[in-house]
Amino acid sequence: MPNTLEDEQRINAIRALSIDTVQQANSGHPGLPLGAAALAYTLWTRHLVHNPADPHWINRDRFVLSAGHGSALLYSLLYLTGYGLTLEDLQSFRQFGSRTPGHPEYRHTIGVEATTGPLGQGFANAVGLAIAEAQLAATYNRDQQIIDHYTYVLCGDGDLMEGISYEAASLAGHHKLGKLIALYDDNHVSLAGPTNLTFTEDHTKRFESVGWHVQTITGDHGNNVEQLDQAIAAAKAVTDRPSIICVRTEIGFGSPLADSFKSHGEPLGGDNVKKTKEALGWPTEPAFFVPPDLLDWWRANARRGQDAYNAWQASFAAWQQANTPLAVQLERACAGQVPSTIAWPEFTDENGSLASRDAGGLVMNAIAQALPELVGGSADLDPSTKTYLKNQGDFTASSPAGRNIHFGVREHAMAAATNGIALHGGLLPFCATFFNFVDYAKPAVRLAALSKLRAIFVFTHDSVFLGEDGPTHQPIEQLALLRATPDLTTIRPADALETLEAWRYAIRAEAGPTVLVLSRQKLPFLGQRNAAVDRGAYVLLDSTGTPDIIFIASGSEVSLALEAAKLVSAQGSKVRVVSAPAIELFARQDPAYQESVLPAAVKARISIEAAATLGWHRWVGDHGVTIGLDHFGTSAPAAEIAKAFGFTPEAVAAQAASLLARVHSVGALHV
Repeated sequence: MPNTLEDEQRINAIRALSIDTVQQANSGHPGLPLGAAALAYTLWTRHLVHNPADPHWINRDRFVLSAGHGSALLYSLLYLTGYGLTLEDLQSFRQFGSRTPGHPEYRHTIGVEATTGPLGQGFANAVGLAIAEAQLAATYNRDQQIIDHYTYVLCGDGDLMEGISYEAASLAGHHKLGKLIALYDDNHVSLAGPTNLTFTEDHTKRFESVGWHVQTITGDHGNNVEQLDQAIAAAKAVTDRPSIICVRTEIGFGSPLADSFKSHGEPLGGDNVKKTKEALGWPTEPAFFVPPDLLDWWRANARRGQDAYNAWQASFAAWQQANTPLAVQLERACAGQVPSTIAWPEFTDENGSLASRDAGGLVMNAIAQALPELVGGSADLDPSTKTYLKNQGDFTASSPAGRNIHFGVREHAMAAATNGIALHGGLLPFCATFFNFVDYAKPAVRLAALSKLRAIFVFTHDSVFLGEDGPTHQPIEQLALLRATPDLTTIRPADALETLEAWRYAIRAEAGPTVLVLSRQKLPFLGQRNAAVDRGAYVLLDSTGTPDIIFIASGSEVSLALEAAKLVSAQGSKVRVVSAPAIELFARQDPAYQESVLPAAVKARISIEAAATLGWHRWVGDHGVTIGLDHFGTSAPAAEIAKAFGFTPEAVAAQAASLLARVHSVGALHV
């Protein structure tokens, strides 16, 4: 059945707004909105259960635009359906301070479910959203279906070319995420030319092979609403596996640049915008025009979600009354509040000397009892990362209430799916791998920071002192990389107590994404009961009066600094040792606190960290010394590595003696 005239007009409203938005900015991507408008229209008006009046309703369907370059499509939909975007917002697309940035940003624009743009990220986020829906449904649904919604993701050729989509699709298929539906805008065109330049695989067989339900729509350039409607309905009916609908669309549909890469990433141009509107039967002037009756229809259609919302509210009230403890738990978890009933483990001289990965595992398992929202897993490494939650079950297709998620060796998809779980709400997700493999996960960790997600990334085997595995597994530059990432807190604790405090910080509602960098090797128990991890750095050992020299260290090198301090003190110098588990947090402290820890008058300072020295010069100053590694490691026992690379008390003490002599010689010990 061909589209009705009414359907065509409603679809063309999306197209016209989108190309005007891109043209006004003289920047953007008009091709996807023109080609995928019918697909988006069918989903948003016939299937998507949402309520613009309550954009944070936990049981709403999620729509993720993984092909984030097509953001004008999403902004047009948010305007038409009444999420609060105005025509002025569309007119300020990609401009400074606008609510309509070039790619969708979570928190920045109401109705945007995930920050997307780096291709494949949104696809993997959607997998995480679907995992969250399944886990929460299994945990909370008692009689009433309190958690029961779909996750839709619109992806393009570029998304499927990126390796992360392979990882995420395999993960989703394995876990049989039946509430996940991917809509593939299969337009055969990428930025540089037709996809047959690089992408000729049979993607339908790919998805079938990893356990997806696959449908293909090839006719009418993917514009037939009835076909699209039936395909989405069929996908929703398949509950034992995720679904993908491959829709053969035409990029730039209706424009003179249709089916060409020239419509992908540049405005159509004023003349082509006019010709496109003429071809679509749309008024050429004024720009951003939507007939009032058509806008009224869109807004009224969006209000259909209010009926589902009201019915859910009634069910929730009945469920809440019958399941009060569960309701309190869910509301607290959704609010990100930490209960006061957490029983933190006790670390003492007798049990506290252990690897920080082991301490982390003990802390996680202790707090998991009071934090049922704590869920996550590792990249096939939980025996090594110590991140398995004991007696909490495994998340599987047959037991989705399990809290241990097996991600497999898929670091990139793991981190992005963790972001998706955080985006959903109601859960506090973590994931884990070896620190060196943050390189595989970094794009997703960056987006967690950009989105200010409450997610925890646990990275173990934190330095060259993992030894014999060699330089392929020994992280060097990773600490500097993460510390340079805005809105990300990286904590490298020095012992069991600092590890506990790191976890105490990470679970706070306001913490945002937190990276915990933990050791493989045993660390001495330092016993500092008031370890000020939340302040980033603190005085661990002090001298009487103003110190002559300050050692600043993190992680396993803190105990090294203490041993070196004994040698330097024995030589008659006054030494202060500062533990700096989270130097970015220290940088945020007020100047008075920073001065109390690192007095400006003390010019002799040494930083000690078995990693790249980049960034430490700020804290040691012009006269200071950075002891670190600005080269790769080597395969050898840890003790031999320490000796060869200068990480022994004697070597540090020798550096201190040389620095003190040098500073004395220029009369700059104290100023």
